[in-house]
Amino acid sequence: MQLKLDLQFFAGEKTEKATPKKRQDSRKKGQVAKSQDINTAFLLFFCFLILFIFGDTMGTSLEALYKTSFTEYIHWDVTETSVHQVFVEGTIEMAKIIAPIMGIAIVAGLAANFTQIGFLFTAEPLKMDLKKLDPIQGAKRIFSLRALVELAKSLLKIVFIGVITFWIIWLYKDEMMMLSFKTVEMSLAFFGNSTVIMGFAAAFALLFIAVFDYAYQRYDFEKNIKMSKNDIKDEHKNIEGDPLIKSKIKEKQRQMSQRRMMSEVPTADVVVTNPTHYAIAIKYDESKASAPFVVAKGVDHLAFRIKEIAKNNGVMTVENRQLARALYGAIEIGSSIPEEYYQAVAEVLAYVYRLEKKV
Repeated sequence: MQLKLDLQFFAGEKTEKATPKKRQDSRKKGQVAKSQDINTAFLLFFCFLILFIFGDTMGTSLEALYKTSFTEYIHWDVTETSVHQVFVEGTIEMAKIIAPIMGIAIVAGLAANFTQIGFLFTAEPLKMDLKKLDPIQGAKRIFSLRALVELAKSLLKIVFIGVITFWIIWLYKDEMMMLSFKTVEMSLAFFGNSTVIMGFAAAFALLFIAVFDYAYQRYDFEKNIKMSKNDIKDEHKNIEGDPLIKSKIKEKQRQMSQRRMMSEVPTADVVVTNPTHYAIAIKYDESKASAPFVVAKGVDHLAFRIKEIAKNNGVMTVENRQLARALYGAIEIGSSIPEEYYQAVAEVLAYVYRLEKKV
């Protein structure tokens, strides 16, 4: 009894790699190995790349908007029409300024996800799941190993990026101290360049961390989708069908096939028997086939039923032990007689036709 319980325990332990079907089902549910840090690194890098390329243009546009606001809009009377016009023009100008950043952010997000998991669209994670509101399960998630790993990863990112940012500021400390002797334009250019450099450095630092995070996410994902031996057996049953149900279906199909076969026996020209073990019902119809063909065959009990039906329907039975046994093993129901048996079958049919004419 104890051995049986132990075997059941080990059979239920998730020690097996996930099957392709399990992986496909998990993917349909949106459960994939993905590092959010890769998305953040891509987003940060491309956004700062756009700032680096279009920074001057964006600065010029912002400056023009400020000038217009304080040289034209400020003198307008506050009316419904003027407020509407200021709002529309200001919105259009701001949209033009931030459009490159918004556009590249969308592209970067899509590219980061496609790089990791390929094309995947599913609404499964958006479905309402009351299990997520379970406080006990929530507490387990908070104090789980995964939560500790995420905490350590967050602290590592803060320290890593903080050190890099401080190091860049330290490199430019002398220039920063001299900003009071420079013009506003030069100061803004310095801060802009420094910010872009810090952004690129932070993006590369995040990407470096993301490589290890992605490896961990893959490991954690593989561990979570592992299956037990019982799970694999159940999956095979679902795919191939329960063996008990399959056997019942096959039995039902066999019975239906036998009924169809028995309904063809009365149309046969002759039944060749062993005489007790084998029975082969043969028919010759030039309109259906160029050679005689088997309409029914059986052994033992089924052979007895074929002979009984033939007797009740006036189909002649001929005993030929060798021919009956040879035809049973060589021909399937509905198949024509092979050439090597033509002569033997022809003799039987000729004998039957002669007897029928005499009758």
